[in-house]
This record gives sequence, C-alpha cells and structure tokens, in this order.
Amino acid sequence: VLSILLVYMVLASQFESLLHPFTILLTIPLATVGAILAFFILGMPLNMMGFIGIILLGGIAVNNSIMIVDCINQNRLNGKALREAILDASERRLRPIMMTSLTTILGLLPLTLGFGESAALRAPIAIAVIGGMVTSTLLTLVIIPCYYESIENIVTRISRKKEVKMEVSHG
Repeated sequence: VLSILLVYMVLASQFESLLHPFTILLTIPLATVGAILAFFILGMPLNMMGFIGIILLGGIAVNNSIMIVDCINQNRLNGKALREAILDASERRLRPIMMTSLTTILGLLPLTLGFGESAALRAPIAIAVIGGMVTSTLLTLVIIPCYYESIENIVTRISRKKEVKMEVSHG
C-alpha cells in the first residue's frame, strides 16, 4: 500500500493532475491478476518471494501506462480531439510497449527455469513479474485508453453542468 501511495504521489507531481495517476495505477490490479494467475496455472504456492515479485511488478507495470497517458496528454496539448489523441497515442506507443515488456519477460525467463544455486528461491519473483507483465501489457493497451476516455468524458460532462448552473444563476 505504501509503494502504491508513493507511486501515486510521484505521478501526481509529474502529471500535475490528481486524476490521471489513477488511470496509470489501474495497471497494478491488471498486473496482480496475471501474477496470481501464473502461480495458479503453474500449481505453485504464492510465497514471500512471490509477494516481493508482485511489489516489484507494481513499479514495472506502470511504465507502459505512463507511456500511453503521457502521449495522450501531449497529443491533447497539440490540439487533437480526445478520441484522435487516444488512437494516435495507442498506435504510436504499441511498439515501444511491446518491446519493453518482451525484454523484461525474456530477461526473466532463465530465472524461472531454475538453473544454479538457490534458483527455487528466486524463481517465484520471476514468475510473478512475467505473469503480471503478460496480462498488464495486453490489458493496458486496451483498458487504459478506454478508461482515460471515460474519465475525460465524465469530467467534461461535470464541467458543462457547472457552466450551465452558473449561467442560470447569473442570467
């Protein structure tokens, strides 16, 4: 919980928003589901090293979401409409997200195979990260842009209602 809170504070200061860090942090539950699912599929117990892997995953998985949200925000600053900004950002960031995720997954693959001393001790960390990266990468490419658009539409509706109420009370 503390690590998530710290990540939120850093993201809030970076994006100068209290709303978009929630969009980015949505990746963490998506990754956690994948990590737990990986242990379930492999029939392995979720031990302390697996939990450490899930905590590590929380820091790694948000990078993909940061790339998409930052690109969407840049597109919006350049004057693109919301849907156009989201589609452009998703298209432009697909390859970098896939490459960073694949390098993380492939880099940890030898650790899961368990070569060397104390491999059984380190393997749960790699299994948690690999399982979480697979699901978070696939779901981040779909869910984060949809969630971003939904949140922006809600904010737009709320601000329009406030403007209408202000006009009615003044006019």
